[in-house]
Amino acid sequence: MTEQLQQKVCIVTGGSFGIGSAICQLFANKGYRVFNLDLHAPTPILGEQSSNIQWLQCDVSQINQVQNAMQNVLALSPKVDCLISNAGVHLSANIEQTSEADLDRMFAINVKGAYGAIQGVLPSMVKHQGGSIILMASDQALIAKHNSFAYNLTKSALASMAKTTALDYAMYNIRANAVCPGTIETPLYHTAIDKYLAQSGRDAQEVHAEEAALQPLGRLGQPDEVAQLCYFLASENAQFITGSLQVIDGGYTAQ
Repeated sequence: MTEQLQQKVCIVTGGSFGIGSAICQLFANKGYRVFNLDLHAPTPILGEQSSNIQWLQCDVSQINQVQNAMQNVLALSPKVDCLISNAGVHLSANIEQTSEADLDRMFAINVKGAYGAIQGVLPSMVKHQGGSIILMASDQALIAKHNSFAYNLTKSALASMAKTTALDYAMYNIRANAVCPGTIETPLYHTAIDKYLAQSGRDAQEVHAEEAALQPLGRLGQPDEVAQLCYFLASENAQFITGSLQVIDGGYTAQ
């Protein structure tokens, strides 16, 4: 039991691809024991995945699956130092184009998934008087974008969840923050662009260049950069940061 409490533990939802995968790798490389709750098995792009990362198959839209996964984690490691709720899906559609089924699916994965994960780790964090909860929101928690009704709605909800959780659990030394990435080059980004290219027939190189040009820094963000911000927020260097929205968007929302 002593050894279990000595090694820091991080739970990541949606850790098999993109930003989530980068987070799992970074935390594992820093010595954390990482549990990746994802419906799909991880497929690391470069090299072998760290032995410090354990994948638990979990559909975060199903609260009972999240609860079961959390119970499995706590059976292996009773103290959870950090939760990063990263699992999410995107939908490009305005309000008229968004069906009730679309809306239900977006909320089930993006919002209920975070709700279930937070509920799952709080008893352990309260017991051990500390912990860091990080929700993967978006620059769309601060601004609106075209054809992003449901996605924007869910990311705004995550920002609110971070703030209320921060206030409710500050007395237990539990911090909650939301990370708000802008345009990050992930599989989610490429899927959205590929769908647009198929519909428009435009040149891929031109579209990617246009996306980069929209960012004041002139490029897209990278998953590793978001992972580094999450690691900082989980660290002792961020002890006085809670209830915040941490933007990492190349200056997009400053315009």
